[in-house]
Amino acid sequence: MIMQKLFKSIVNDANLSALLFVFLAFCLICALAFGSSMYSGTNLQSLAFQIPEIGIISLAMMLAFLVGGIDLSIVANACLSSIIAGFILTGQLFPQLDASSRIAIAVVVALFLSTFLGFINGFIIAKCAVSSLIATLGTMTLYSGIGMAITGGKSIVGFPDAFTSVGIATILGIPIIFIEFIFIMLIMAIFLQRTGNGRKLYLFGGNPVASLFSGINNKKITMLLFTAIGFLAGIAGLTIIMRVNSAKVGYGDAYIFQALIVCVIAGIHPSGGKGKVIGIGITTLLMQMAASAFTIMQLSPYTTKLIWGVMLIVVLALTKDGKRLARSLISIKKLL
Repeated sequence: MIMQKLFKSIVNDANLSALLFVFLAFCLICALAFGSSMYSGTNLQSLAFQIPEIGIISLAMMLAFLVGGIDLSIVANACLSSIIAGFILTGQLFPQLDASSRIAIAVVVALFLSTFLGFINGFIIAKCAVSSLIATLGTMTLYSGIGMAITGGKSIVGFPDAFTSVGIATILGIPIIFIEFIFIMLIMAIFLQRTGNGRKLYLFGGNPVASLFSGINNKKITMLLFTAIGFLAGIAGLTIIMRVNSAKVGYGDAYIFQALIVCVIAGIHPSGGKGKVIGIGITTLLMQMAASAFTIMQLSPYTTKLIWGVMLIVVLALTKDGKRLARSLISIKKLL
């Protein structure tokens, strides 16, 4: 029943149908060009380990897009919250606790902190009437600066095995963190498509004036939305450090631009009000397969980052309302 509804949703959506066609075509090209190098069991499992990180960040970015906004601080938030978690996990904070207690407290503190940082974004945007682009550019710099100040740019290593084992654990060959990503996708899809509050987000993003006159509190929705984005950033940060077994400022810097590419290709309208979670899932898989292809071709990280940047600008330029955002992002890139 679920698969039937999913298939019907894709068929009835022209953007999703085109996206699925591109995905299948790319899969065929990869099969012809790379063969077993791409579709070996080891590489497919590696893809499943890597997808949740960019996938969760893309889901967070999708929420911002749905109301015509953007959140450039997601990765910085994830890094800062995971650094604090790292201090707790290594015993630099609460050294008197045992390993199990440190893990529990680290997870709770990281999620609370990231959610609070998301709330700060929402408060600035909603209450101070600052554009999300400017507000989150500022908080991105702030969060990264705090992380750099408390770590000195060094990595935090030496997490308990019970924590890092989750990042590499599998069930029937499927990584637990990939199952986590699928679960988050399902929850978001149900919330956005099947609940009244989810539909309010689409109305607010599509027409804020009509939303306001419909009795919807736009400021409250904005604050709650960016708070939720912060929560997802915390999950992404914990997912990253449990897989790589270290925390550091700058982890996943390229993810923010990849998430923008994912959202636009997935049909999440930059001006708000349009897009579905399933598009994020398909596009994340497509992008990760592209990254795997870059690795097989032995492209340098700098070349790969250049390709992501070019793809973002091209895709935004091809969308009806993406040109303004593209120009803004070019300006931001020059400032960073």
